[in-house]
Formats: sequence, structure tokens, C-alpha cells
Amino acid sequence: MKSTVASTVALNTHNLSIGYEHGKNILLNNLNLTLSRGHMICFMGPNGIGKSTLIRTLAGLQKPLNGTVTYASNKDLPQQLAVVLTDRISSTELVVYDLIVFGRYPYLDWTIKLSDADKLKINEVINLIGIQSLVNKKIDELSDGQLQLVMIARALAQDCDIILLDEPTAHLDLNNRVEIMNLLRNIAHQQNKAILVATHELDLALQTADKIWLAGLNQNVVTGMPEDLVLNGSFDEIFRFKGFDLKTGKIQHTAYRETAIALHGDGPELLWTRNALERNGFIININAETTITLIKEAKTLTWKIKVNNSETVCDSLESMINILCTN
Repeated sequence: MKSTVASTVALNTHNLSIGYEHGKNILLNNLNLTLSRGHMICFMGPNGIGKSTLIRTLAGLQKPLNGTVTYASNKDLPQQLAVVLTDRISSTELVVYDLIVFGRYPYLDWTIKLSDADKLKINEVINLIGIQSLVNKKIDELSDGQLQLVMIARALAQDCDIILLDEPTAHLDLNNRVEIMNLLRNIAHQQNKAILVATHELDLALQTADKIWLAGLNQNVVTGMPEDLVLNGSFDEIFRFKGFDLKTGKIQHTAYRETAIALHGDGPELLWTRNALERNGFIININAETTITLIKEAKTLTWKIKVNNSETVCDSLESMINILCTN
């Protein structure tokens, strides 16, 4: 099960099949994957495809149906690999600091006494994650986002080369989702960790992952840089997006008004103006007679509408849309 592999490789699989023995329910088959240090990989796929099962199999919590998982050294697995699952913590009276201490258990002897080195590692990860204000709080006093940060700190306290996470941003708001994904990416790069994140966060994965493992519809996994998998159609083939254009990152709008508009401007203001127009059913056509020009002066932004030789200046997109709808 374990042998020495190339120094940058933390884990690889050979002809791995995963699923459930009863009924011979194979979810993913014949996987030959490599997880390298210094990279964050996002593992994605439709619901029920086997993302959580693969995480549990790689973590040694579930036996593979076939094939092998090879780790980078001959250390005990808890000293090589940390895992953060979606299971809820039942002991809500537990204090944050004590939960992080659990990460040091693979290194403790029968006395279960923390050494100075253990305490130093714990304080180091607390400072790294920035949760100094939480260490004396009970688990049930934390928000979901705070709890995820604490669970990542516990995994880092384990001081392993590999960290596996199953849906670490589930049920979090946008700010917390971005914070978690950026944190994991920085840990992979700065701490030289191999991090695998099973996630549904398509937009964040595309912007943060070094590589994507994309579970396909034929029990396989396609791998590559996020941008390559977008451009070669792999995401479209597997997810079969309905009304979403992955190449532009936008929901596809169908024009339901006859008015065509020539839009002039630049920067993010142009993108959001175009979005407002298309969402409200207008056609964008550079040759249209009706024109809208963005005017940026200091900290002010206005929109000049020209229709049939008459001009109107608006100070918001809402007023712009209202004027267009009345013409």
C-alpha cells in the first residue's frame, strides 16, 4: 500500500476503483491520479458522482474496490495525511483550542502530554489562520465560517504533507467561501502542502485551483488546468449547463425587446451595464442607432442615452433602464 515515490508527489493512485462492495456499485473506475505538493487541486463533478467517496478512500477511511493508493513515505498515515469531512461535531461544549490540539495526537505518546514543540505548532497555525480571538470559545458559539477555519487549523496542526477536504465551503456566504479557498491556495503554495478539495464551487475553483480533477460520466476522471478544461469543452460535456455560458461566466439572456443598443465605454462599468441591458431584454449591437455612452469623471459615473438625436443623462442604471423602457 505504501512505498516511496518522486519527491514532489505526495500521493498517487494506480488503477483505483471506488464505490461500495454491496451490489458491486462502482462509482469511479481505473483512476490513475497524482496529487503533488505545492498545489491545490479541486475535485468536481455532478451530485452523486463519487466525490466524497474518493476523499474517504484516499484518506484510508474506506477500502477501494480495486487498485491501490500510494503515499509518499512510510510514516503512519495520520502523520502523512489530514482530512476535513462534512460530518458535524457532536461535542458542542468542546473549546476551540482543544479541538485544534487533536491535530497533534498522532505525535503524542501514551501520556498524551503536549510538548513545547506541540504547543509551538498549535500557536503557529492559530496565528497563520488568524483565529486568535476564537481559541477560548466553545464550538457551538462559532459561525459556520469560523468552524471551517478551526477545522483547517486542526488539520494544519497535524503537520502533514497532504490535506483532503470535502466541501469545506458548503453553507458559507460568499465572503467566507472566498476566504476559505484563498486560504487553502496560499497554504498549498507557502507551506508546500498537497491539498485536494472536493467542491461544488465552480466559479471559485476556476479562479483558485492549480488543477482540476473532473469526474466524468463514464466512471473516469479528467484532469487539467481549469482554463484548459473550460476551453476544450470538458466542463460543458460533463455538467451540460442549462442557460449558463462557462466561457464568459454569465447566464445566457434571451432578448425579448426589439430595441438594439450600441454600448460605448470600458472597464467593469461596461460589463455591468451590458449585464443590466441584456438581463432586461435589450439587444447589444455596435451598429444600432440608439447609443449609450459611459462617462466617468472623478468619482462620478453617468450614462448618456442618445435616441433619435435627443440626449438624456442618467446617474444610475435603474434610471437608464426606465428611460429605455418608456421609449
